[in-house]
Amino acid sequence: MTLLIILACVFFAVFLMVVLGERFGKPMSEEQQRKYSKILPILVFVLIGAAIIKAFI
Repeated sequence: MTLLIILACVFFAVFLMVVLGERFGKPMSEEQQRKYSKILPILVFVLIGAAIIKAFI
């Protein structure tokens, strides 16, 4: 029963984030998208590497 309550809370939180994001979010400019597209793959690679190192230690 506890698992169902936790699952319902997670779904409600995701629903709330989607609704609020659509209502109050603003679209990114192309310059911002270009900047993030350069940085994001590097950050993902670093985080995956850190997780692998943490798993081995």
